[in-house]
Amino acid sequence: MGWVEVELLSASPNLVVMEIAETKCSSGYGKPPWIFKGSALYQLHLVKAETARAFIPQEFRLVEAFGYTLGGFFLANYEESPAGAFDELVVIAGIVWNPPTSCAWAARVLVSSNDACGHGRKEVGLPSHVAKFSKRIAAIPTQHMSKSNLFLKMIGLDTGHSRSKDRMDVQVTEITGSSATNMCHINLATLVPGLKYDKWVRAGPSIKLSLPSYSGRTKHNPNLLKYSCNIECRYLFFSAYK
Repeated sequence: MGWVEVELLSASPNLVVMEIAETKCSSGYGKPPWIFKGSALYQLHLVKAETARAFIPQEFRLVEAFGYTLGGFFLANYEESPAGAFDELVVIAGIVWNPPTSCAWAARVLVSSNDACGHGRKEVGLPSHVAKFSKRIAAIPTQHMSKSNLFLKMIGLDTGHSRSKDRMDVQVTEITGSSATNMCHINLATLVPGLKYDKWVRAGPSIKLSLPSYSGRTKHNPNLLKYSCNIECRYLFFSAYK
């Protein structure tokens, strides 16, 4: 499946603790909603149901068909947040039923901020870990411009797809004490050199949406929590990245 590239105008998670009356707030975060601004890439793909179930509490019924559920990952660069600027990678194991709708379940969350990691673990019940995000820009050879793109450029309607591209390689390394583990390597294509993911989305349509999710059942927060991320963003669709 493809990427959805998103410019986050704001993302405001609202937390509902299902089994306790209240939670304490991490220093700097205050009470929800918490506002995050930046850019992100969201890729969905199929995950084997038997693989996803290993990360999802037994009380939930997995949304599946023909032995698969819908997972993916969310790669974000926040310019503004209660924890300051940081990078985040959320690995989504699958979708669980929450009648009359469904919710996502995160199998792992990697962040480049100690504050964001602590907050995610204690207050939001996420499986958060500190990680290093290394980004490198490499040029991609310019391809021949098609006749259709040439015509669009002549009349001033060039979409930018014919311009020279650059490739951004993102290496995510989890840090545990003095040890480091390479978790994943993502190749991204971007039109403009730099370390941000949002260069194409400036002209995309603006939408508002709510993404419901479950979390908790971790050693840092054993309670079951439900939260909704209210997003205002601009977006574009892309082919899948590796």
